[in-house]
Amino acid sequence: MASLREEREALEHIMIGSYGVTADASKGRLVPEEEDEIRTCFQRDVDRITHSKAFRRLKHKTQVFLQPEGDHYRTRLTHTLEVSRLARTVARALRLNEDLVEAAALGHDLGHTPFGHAGERALAKLVPGGFRHYEQSLRVVDYLERNGHGLNLSYETRMGILNHTYGSPEDTREATIVRMCDRIAYINHDLDDSVRAGIITSSDIPERIREECGETNSQRINTFIKDIIENSKEGEIAFSPAIKDTYDFFHSYMYSDIYVNPKAKSEERKVDGIIEKLYSVYVSDPGKLPEEYAAVALLEGEERAACDYISGMTDSYAMEKYSELFIPFAWTVK
Repeated sequence: MASLREEREALEHIMIGSYGVTADASKGRLVPEEEDEIRTCFQRDVDRITHSKAFRRLKHKTQVFLQPEGDHYRTRLTHTLEVSRLARTVARALRLNEDLVEAAALGHDLGHTPFGHAGERALAKLVPGGFRHYEQSLRVVDYLERNGHGLNLSYETRMGILNHTYGSPEDTREATIVRMCDRIAYINHDLDDSVRAGIITSSDIPERIREECGETNSQRINTFIKDIIENSKEGEIAFSPAIKDTYDFFHSYMYSDIYVNPKAKSEERKVDGIIEKLYSVYVSDPGKLPEEYAAVALLEGEERAACDYISGMTDSYAMEKYSELFIPFAWTVK
């Protein structure tokens, strides 16, 4: 009698088109495992990621704006969930593997630093060989989670995580969808948060974006998602030429007017000092590292251990450790 997993795998051959990846065609895991009776390999990847410590930490990591006042700004976690939902919508419409895109989307930013890209830039200047969050995301799932054992994810999920920023000629269509939906999500929700924060007003949004994408966040997202679905033929995942040009204009506007806006970035200059001082302490005195990272220091060196520890911190935890190490505690004389 076929297991529920086997029934699902058989169903995938009907639901998933010729350009998609079926679970039973996966290249497997780093360490072979017995298959689950209920879940396919990609479903298991989704569960392993969502139950990981690194995934839970995303809710307290900056997306773009440091320390925003208010409950409605995106965090690294809400960004991740938005990417996942967009990617699943596209995958379903194109008859690709929804579980695979969900796994790669949920894992794509697990290695991101505290303080958003400001933290990434700060750490990149300190770590020998630089720091790239997409490489760190793979390291998190391959090694750091489960006390150094990793999550042992499927090959296709791992490559979707690693290549979500720049892509690879060997990408699955599912990985390409995640990369494109990541870009669609962040320019749109960062624009939405910018208006909410008062950095710009709705009328400041260039007329071209409002006319060609829409007046609201949902309209703009819908424009891009529909265009991908309508223009991805014969296995190629792509925008139409017109919308690609619009996207490039939108993307350039975000970098010229939002991401470098002094009002939004006034606190970022402090990030370099926090990251640099933490890194210096943990490299020079690895005894201050938690036990699991002290083990990394013994095996791979203090720089690697300090990088792993700091990149995994939430914004608030990084500031807590900075305060603990560099700011004197108040005391009273009795």
